[in-house]
Amino acid sequence: MKITVAGAGYVGLSMAVLLSQNNDVTAVDIVPEKVELLNSRKSPIADKYIEEYLAEKPLSLAATTDWRPAYASADIVVIATPTNYDAEKNYFDTSSVESVIEQVFSVNDHCTVVVKSTVPVGFTAGLHKKYPENAHRIIFSPEFLREGQALYDNLYPSRIIVGAPQEWADSVERANVFAELLQQGAIKQDIPTLHLNPTEAEAVKLFSNTYLALRVAYFNELDTYAEMKGLNAREIIDGVGLDPRIGPHYNNPSFGYGGYCLPKDTKQLLANYADVPNDIITAIVNANKTRKDYIADHIASMEPQTVGVYRLTMKSNSDNFRQSAIQGIMKRLEKRGIKVIIFEPTLKEGQSFYNYEVCRDFDEFKRRSDVILANRMSAELNDVSDKVYTRDLYSRD
Repeated sequence: MKITVAGAGYVGLSMAVLLSQNNDVTAVDIVPEKVELLNSRKSPIADKYIEEYLAEKPLSLAATTDWRPAYASADIVVIATPTNYDAEKNYFDTSSVESVIEQVFSVNDHCTVVVKSTVPVGFTAGLHKKYPENAHRIIFSPEFLREGQALYDNLYPSRIIVGAPQEWADSVERANVFAELLQQGAIKQDIPTLHLNPTEAEAVKLFSNTYLALRVAYFNELDTYAEMKGLNAREIIDGVGLDPRIGPHYNNPSFGYGGYCLPKDTKQLLANYADVPNDIITAIVNANKTRKDYIADHIASMEPQTVGVYRLTMKSNSDNFRQSAIQGIMKRLEKRGIKVIIFEPTLKEGQSFYNYEVCRDFDEFKRRSDVILANRMSAELNDVSDKVYTRDLYSRD
């Protein structure tokens, strides 16, 4: 089967690699450097499994910037383009998804279009109304991936969900075919697979990520309480986690939930609640601001002249720092007149980060910093542990 994947970020690239084990896959991206790397069997993102599969597996995978022939020849087009949250519109910016759909329909009258990008609840139903003649061809399938482990999470998925109007036989069959392709590419067997209506499938994605944000915010607020009251946060969390209904996972305090998905998905879900009574969803969004305010206030109370930021990334073994929580703390410190310097080895030589000073020499960075902020602790900071401020209790994400 010929499959084209639009977008070569975490979602698109992991999907392209997974499906190219058993199908002819073309990845389309607007960044020539990404395309060149992929055609050289090198990963443009930090992901151990993607790097290994590109280098070692016999994948039928090509990449291009030329969308027209790639979409025209496809049996399935998977859309994995970014949908950033537009704060002014209070809505996801879905223009990249809509643009790809227009391009596909202009050159292909038969392929299935699978929307993998995260979208507002009701988006796919809106597409069905907009394109009535092609509505049966559009399905939605949410992704549940972690940065740095995107392919692993496709090889060993917690579940597969495909969304198509259950009363449309052709759409249901297209969804079945796509689900089977995902199962075929995975290593895990007997994967729980749900066939839902698209609007419910969209809701699953947003509610799942909002629950994860809730859990992060809960343990962060527990940690704030413990620090302010002089208590041992780890002892409290260990005791709480022994309840099997809660469990000892996803409980490591941080500077706030961040990354590409959780901040925008929680805000989009809250926007979808515009006419629905709620307290918890609003609180989840607000809790992240409160945590960052607290961390910044606490650092400022130490009266440092220079604060060093050790890594912009949210997770260890990641090169992605989009919307990382530490950036919000940096902005708050800067407003207080505190100088902020950054050590981030994934930034290329000569590459800047807004108006912050990027320190390339690690020893110089450690020497100049009065306080070093580390969302996640690292052994290379052990020699300056007296300078390090972190809420990382378990040395894991």
